[in-house]
Formats: sequence, C-alpha cells, structure tokens
Amino acid sequence: MGMTVGVIGGGQLARMMIPAAVALGIDLRVLAEQPGMSAALAAVAVGDYRDLDTVLAFAETVDVVTFDHEHVPQEILRELVRRGVQVHPGPDALLYAQDKLLMRERLTELGLPVPDWARVENSEQLGAFLAEHGGRAVVKTARGGYDGKGVRVVSHEHEADDWFAALAEDANGGALLVEELVEFRRELAQVVARRPSGEIALWPVVETVQRGGVCAEVIAPAPSSAGRLADVAADIAVAVAEGIGVTGVLAVELFETTDDRLLINELAMRPHNSGHWSIDGSTTSQFEQHLRAVLDLPLGGTGARDAWSVMVNVFGGPAEGVLGDRYGQALAEHPLAKVHSYGKASRPGRKVGHVTVGGDDLDEVAYQARATAAFLQE
Repeated sequence: MGMTVGVIGGGQLARMMIPAAVALGIDLRVLAEQPGMSAALAAVAVGDYRDLDTVLAFAETVDVVTFDHEHVPQEILRELVRRGVQVHPGPDALLYAQDKLLMRERLTELGLPVPDWARVENSEQLGAFLAEHGGRAVVKTARGGYDGKGVRVVSHEHEADDWFAALAEDANGGALLVEELVEFRRELAQVVARRPSGEIALWPVVETVQRGGVCAEVIAPAPSSAGRLADVAADIAVAVAEGIGVTGVLAVELFETTDDRLLINELAMRPHNSGHWSIDGSTTSQFEQHLRAVLDLPLGGTGARDAWSVMVNVFGGPAEGVLGDRYGQALAEHPLAKVHSYGKASRPGRKVGHVTVGGDDLDEVAYQARATAAFLQE
C-alpha cells in the first residue's frame, strides 16, 4: 500500500499533520497556495488549487489526496476521481461542506436535527421568513463563509440587500440561507473519523467558546456531557458521516438549545479547531487519525489522557517580535502548557497558534491555558 499523502492547502491544519506523518513513516506532501505558509516544511509545490493542471500535476506524485480546507472546486475534484486518484473526503461529501444550502437540504433529508431554515432569493422572501420567526433570523452566504464571515443576524428584510445584489450579478445565480435564531445554552462539537471501509471512531464531545464568530476556547470533554447528551451527539455525528459518506475527520458543530435539544450548526470535513486539544490530550490526535483514515488504516483510540483538557487559541501574537520571543517566560510560569505555533507573522485577530493544558481540576486547567495564551498574544 502506498503511504504518500498529498494535502491541498498549506495552512496550519496541514502543518499539524506533519508530526503525525513523521511518526507513522508517511510521506506527506503539501500543495501550498504561496511560499512561506504554515506547512512550508512539507510543501513540495506552490500553486493555485483552482487550476486543474496544477492540481493534477501534484496528484500524480501522491497515493491519496486530502485537504487543509474545503475550497477546491468540484470540477477539479471530480476530474481527479475520474482519473483514478484517491480523494478523501471525496467530492460527493465535500459538496455539503462547500455549500450550506445543499448541506441543510441533505441533513433534512436524513432526518437530522437542524434549525428551521429556508432558501431565499430576494428581500421579500427574507421578510416572509422573518415574519414567521419572531422578526429576527440568521442569514448566511451559501458558499465561502468561515470564522464568522458570511453570517449576519438580521431583523429587517433589506439587511441582506448587498448580498442579494451580488448574487444577481453572478452568472451562476444563487440564493442565501436563512435560519431561525436559535436560543442556545452553549455550543458543542463532536469530532469523528471514518475510514473508507466504514470503521468509525469518536472523541469525547467538547464545548466550544466563540468570540466574534471565531472559536476561542475548547473544553474537553464538555462539562456535564455524560449520558444522554454525549450519546445523542455521537449518534448525530455518526449519522452525518455515514449519510454523506465522509472519509477522514469530520467535525459536527452543535447548538445545545435552552429546551434541551441538539441542533446541527456547521460541518467541517477535515481536522478542526475543536479537535486541536487531541494533539496533547488524546491517545490519538485528530491529525494522526485523519491520516490513518484517508489511507484506510485501522483507527486509533480516542480516549482522553487527562480528566480535562482546555485549548485556547492565540490571536494576533506579540505586538513586537515573534511568538518565540515569549516562550521563555511563558513556559517557565506555566510548565504544564503545551504551546503550538502556526509559523505565522503577528497580525491583529489572526490565529497564530494555540495552547493546551490538561489536568484533574478544570478551573486550574482553564486558568493555566488562558494565562499562557494571554501572555503570548499580549
């Protein structure tokens, strides 16, 4: 069996696959969008993932193609499959991570719990949805949104007119997704891995803390998640993975509502921010598991190493210098902290790394992780 994995995209997710690939003896090769990206250590090619010839040339050098992101166009993915390239996850699954309207349609067909939603093509349709849902709703662009981008809370039918105008100018047309504004206690994520032969492994369900639409912290496992809640989250994730044929790691982001339901918010078909804690906190990290899955190798154990793990993202970095300049004091003051740098230059609001701390006392673990991250990002 070939053990060369090609990753399209040179971001931090590809970077964090490198140690796992080295440990397993996998030849990891990255097609980066530009020089000097996070995964530059494994970048064997630089080019545009939207260019068919570039992607085909890269695919010829590997046994399996996988992804750092979900943005490779469908026509390129399907041409790879037509030529016999192993692509995981495949285009039929990735379609639902690329288009939120298609995702909602498919999840509804599968009978899975989602917020009330509709496809809207103009302000009148948006107004009708608002009138039926208490005058407020969430509007999302069907494609391209992430980390809070492409998402608006609206209370008037004309608050998305600029998006409707942009769609009208697009030769392919399109529509927006509108959803009920869900009243929720907290956000959760269930990360699962599935290999082509069907084996599935799940990590504990985690709580995610969002700030400005961006994941800021993850608590693993989610507090008070034993029993029914954990079982329901696992059942939902397995149903999604099997229902749309995902291979590799899948993150199912969930709302825990004020009336004790779990609703699917988003899907990510690749390693995900909510699973970064697993590098230090689980028997098998999501990055090793993703490589095992796309190569159809037996999946590893997903048990937690500590009673609690807390991961905190580092945003922006130091105002002066680089992240490494802060390591001496940060690690001396917080010896339990595991710091992960993404090799990125400091910039306000940018994810430049994360910190994970594990232990038996959740309050202490959370304090240590937050304090370390705060020191690194000033």
